[in-house]
Amino acid sequence: TSNNFWRVASVFGILLILGIIGFVMRLSDGVSDTAVWGYYAAMFAFILTTAQSAPMVAIAPRIAKAHWRRPISRVAELWTVVGLFNLLLFIPMLWILPPLSDGRRSLWFYFDGGDVPSYSPHIWSTLAILGLVVIGIALLWMSALPDFAMVRDHAPDGWKKRWATRLARGWIGSSAQWNMQKHRLGILGAFYFMMLIFVHFLISVDFLITLVPGWVDSLFPITHAANGLQAGVATVLLTIWALYKFGGYKDYIAFDQIWALGKLLFALSLLWFWFWFSSFNIFWYGGKPEEQAIIELLMSGPYRWAFFGVFFFNFLFPMWTMMWNPLRRSTWGPPIIAASVLIGTFLDRIRLYVSAYSIDGIGNPAINKHVVVEIPETIYPSLADIFIMLGALGGMVFIFLMATRLIPIVNIWEQRELKLYEIHKTFHRTVVKVLGKPD
Repeated sequence: TSNNFWRVASVFGILLILGIIGFVMRLSDGVSDTAVWGYYAAMFAFILTTAQSAPMVAIAPRIAKAHWRRPISRVAELWTVVGLFNLLLFIPMLWILPPLSDGRRSLWFYFDGGDVPSYSPHIWSTLAILGLVVIGIALLWMSALPDFAMVRDHAPDGWKKRWATRLARGWIGSSAQWNMQKHRLGILGAFYFMMLIFVHFLISVDFLITLVPGWVDSLFPITHAANGLQAGVATVLLTIWALYKFGGYKDYIAFDQIWALGKLLFALSLLWFWFWFSSFNIFWYGGKPEEQAIIELLMSGPYRWAFFGVFFFNFLFPMWTMMWNPLRRSTWGPPIIAASVLIGTFLDRIRLYVSAYSIDGIGNPAINKHVVVEIPETIYPSLADIFIMLGALGGMVFIFLMATRLIPIVNIWEQRELKLYEIHKTFHRTVVKVLGKPD
């Protein structure tokens, strides 16, 4: 009901306010000490890995012409709105990251008096994230055009009708408009996928790897992106389960959607292990001092508790539970695994970013940038960090909930289109549903 919706939204809104308070507390100490900003950076990366990766659940099955994604494609696309929130969170990241003049390694081949600006990571990462957000909003708007027209034509007078009239942009459902929408959705989806991988690449390199002396890992950027696909599927799976269980959408969301996402999540969890193990082998068998220092920093040293949690929640738990048939073929099993993956991803971002930002000498040209000389101790969250983490989680859910007030959470036109592709036929002694494939 509407009252329950606003109660839930109020809870997450309060968490967002706490996050703003925590940010002000943290900002009062300045941005020169990167060690105290590790948890903030981790939350920015967590939202990129979850909310901004979630639209791939709509994009990939749409390209594959899978009918099961129709009831949940809008849920996945609505998470693009959270990209606006993460874009705001990215602004302080630019203040925290020092220029390349501190002597650290980078993608940009910077030398004193060289051809590239010392703020190249700031410039290109900003353009990439801005492009990802703009493409995501355009994808959501293009997908919702027919539904805006439906609200415009059938909703009672009010703010929803006025907004739908503006956003529908004269949509009347002509053949030319439907063809335009079909092709634009394909183009925007492809560009969103490419830009998402590019953003993961830039963030994982410029805002993480290059801050740790001696960390050279060509596989890690794609590992960061693959974890984004895993966490994006988990985000959508947990969202549709909440809508199925508490939102009154059992007529649209059913076992097929939960089961399909569960299988995807299982495959991506195995992929996470493959990428991690490949990188670990390089460091383990290399045996160089700088490589052993990376293993100690990220896995066996001060953050081993987080690493063991990540390994359990992102790989062991999904693998062993999805092998159990009663749990896999249920409406409650895959959501439990999705929650496990999100917990593991949360710990993973803390493990990576908090440890990297605590390295001594970031921004200081006089400090050795080739090997970690001293492994820093564990940095536990302060009150400001706890507020920031709660605010980031609350903010992403709050903005998602607000978006559902303007845009229908179920893709109405895709549901109606499905009726054109299905027919019930007699097969021996039963009646089966036959689904056709779109062109």
